[in-house]
Amino acid sequence: MADFDLIVIGAGPGGYVAAIRAAQLGLKTACVESRETLGGTCLNVGCIPSKAMLNASELYNEAASGALAKLGVKIDKMSLDLETMHAQRRDAVKGLTGGIEFLFKKNKVEWIKGHAAFTSSSTIEVAGKSYTADNFIIATGSSVTPLPGVEVDNAKGIVVDSTGALELPKVPNHLVVIGGGVIGLELGSVWRRLGAKVTVVEYLDQILPGMDGDVRKEANKIFKKQGFEFKLSTKVTGVQVKGKKAILTVEPAAGGATETIEADCVLVSIGRKPNTDGLALDKAGLSVNARGQIDIDHDFRTSVPGIWAVGDVVPGPMLAHKAEDEGIACAENVAGLTGIINHDVIPSVVYTWPEIAGVGLTEEAAKAKGEVKVGKFPMLANSRAKTNHEPDGFVKVISDAATDRVLGVWCIASVAGTMIAQAAQAMEFGATSEDIAYTCHAHPTHSEALKEAAMAVQGKPIHM
Repeated sequence: MADFDLIVIGAGPGGYVAAIRAAQLGLKTACVESRETLGGTCLNVGCIPSKAMLNASELYNEAASGALAKLGVKIDKMSLDLETMHAQRRDAVKGLTGGIEFLFKKNKVEWIKGHAAFTSSSTIEVAGKSYTADNFIIATGSSVTPLPGVEVDNAKGIVVDSTGALELPKVPNHLVVIGGGVIGLELGSVWRRLGAKVTVVEYLDQILPGMDGDVRKEANKIFKKQGFEFKLSTKVTGVQVKGKKAILTVEPAAGGATETIEADCVLVSIGRKPNTDGLALDKAGLSVNARGQIDIDHDFRTSVPGIWAVGDVVPGPMLAHKAEDEGIACAENVAGLTGIINHDVIPSVVYTWPEIAGVGLTEEAAKAKGEVKVGKFPMLANSRAKTNHEPDGFVKVISDAATDRVLGVWCIASVAGTMIAQAAQAMEFGATSEDIAYTCHAHPTHSEALKEAAMAVQGKPIHM
């Protein structure tokens, strides 16, 4: 008889949620985690601490920029206490990771501390001990993709990855971000608000790859207005550390003359790669695909019976909420229930100011599949956004021209990350743009812009 019904490998958003759900369903469950705390990248060095810094830096920026004075809130003297800002970030992480430990105890999930490696398809070894299980869920997440020839040293604080960028002991005069994706723009925003000059170097011709074209262009304009400098279609060919400075060598992506950029800090943020090293997958009879991911079927089964996988280690967007929903669905499948997740309706959010969010197809992808109708509504015409002095952005609804079914929603607004939940739920229920347009929205709210964008699909918004 096996030691456990299920062992989950990894305690990030996919793993810890899967473990708790499995235990709730009556399975004898263990979870292997090598960190000192639970929660994976997301809670320890990703989503949660970055939001703590984004929120605090927004408040600082509002006060320092004089924006509050225009609202009648006068601050005669203010300063940045960076160590206190870091302390509240660490406190948020401590509280939430400790909360998961409590939930493990409450649900009788055993935490096995250490790195797991398969010794067979039914056995793993952790810290010199063997454990057997009827089922395994691999939820080992992802880590920062290295840039060839560029050495990250978070301890020195000159060339850092996203983990190091959260811990900088002082505000750099010039921060260069390599990569114009979500993580680079969020962490770049933190340090720009606190006083750094920020230059973003992106290999592609536009920031935010994978997002809707209108959103990418508008975001670029907004960030430029905020003081970001963008070097698009640009390749980094090398980074040299000289004393307390970094010298970047860059050239046009298409080839051409090289130039150098001097920086106090360089953030390498070119993406993430699945964590499979050290798992000894071959001993379990598993291999990875060309992208380093573990292939699964619709039910999260790998090619080996009894071994399942979820989250960043399998194909699909590397998002904490995608991993969580997969973790729940996979645990339900292991328990003999029917766990499902609709991969066509997974929202994505960029927590900059304003926030950027989308769900479903981009306009470009939707048009490639057939005829569409598009409705757009600017936040400038939304009464709540105008009252709050938040004029930037828009909401865009893309629907099928024949059926009016909503195919995608994209928005830039101060609370876009919250607004997108309504769009995702509407799409999950197969809503048409007319369904959203004729649903009563509270006034005055930012969400009315979604209603008006849906009305614009039919060509009849009220406030435009």
